Amino acid sequence: MIRLGSKSKGWKWAALAIFSFSASVFGEINHVILIGCDGMSPDGIRNADTPVMDKLMKEGAYTLHARGVFPTSSGPNWASMINGAGPEQHGVLNNDWEPGKSKVTPSAEGPVKGMFPTIYAVLREQKPQSILTCVHDWDPIPNMFEANLADKIVSTSGSKNTTKRAVKLIKKMKPTFLFIHMDDIDHVGHGTGHGTPEYYASVAETDVLIGNILQAVKDAGIENETVIIITSDHGGHGTGHGQSIMADLEIPWIVWGSGIVPGKELKGLVNTYDTAATIAHLLGVKSHPAWIGKPVLEALKK
Repeated sequence: MIRLGSKSKGWKWAALAIFSFSASVFGEINHVILIGCDGMSPDGIRNADTPVMDKLMKEGAYTLHARGVFPTSSGPNWASMINGAGPEQHGVLNNDWEPGKSKVTPSAEGPVKGMFPTIYAVLREQKPQSILTCVHDWDPIPNMFEANLADKIVSTSGSKNTTKRAVKLIKKMKPTFLFIHMDDIDHVGHGTGHGTPEYYASVAETDVLIGNILQAVKDAGIENETVIIITSDHGGHGTGHGQSIMADLEIPWIVWGSGIVPGKELKGLVNTYDTAATIAHLLGVKSHPAWIGKPVLEALKK
């Protein structure tokens, strides 16, 4: 168990006994798991006890200076992450967005009328046998992608329950793509505030849950063919976010697993919409022509 507190007290490496992967044995990529931690800022990772994410950064590639999109609210940023484009293209401008009800018409349509094509549509078209899944802790998440194309969508409450359901799904279905959304950090950010002891404690608790997900990947026997991406929709300040300031705009972006350069701090700009393009590249499919995101090739072994 990780003892909560400042990183100045040292990394709690004992907590990492829950999983022990060897990056040297990794091979073909058949599974990508995107873990989205709502409201988790780079400051949170820097100042909370996060031995799991620290280990993944040491063994994988990362930046704590990735950027979201404006407005720095959840809906537009979760959409951009899986759409491979920004609000100007996909039209998701707020948390209440639904297909066909935006003032901004999407610049391209996929299989769902009024919806910009997401990574779900790209994978279903180019790799039709893909197992596409989502476990989420925020009700609007399925509005952001073509829910009818997913093999399994699980709605739950609280990051612990989200993790439990994700663990079961990984072991049972071994999905090609799994999007996990955890909401607890954002709740604490809005409650007691970003940069508070409670906020850092929530980041540390989420780090433990990420470790549980990694253990599930190992238990499922797919660790050598899996890539994990950990990121967020936005940062925050005080008890809110949504402003055009760096504290709200910057997000962490960590990628680890098969074919990833170990210990690589990314120097190039990573935007949240590059996430979808990176997932497509990892799984061997082409990005949609309307996407503006690009795969983060700097993170990948040649």
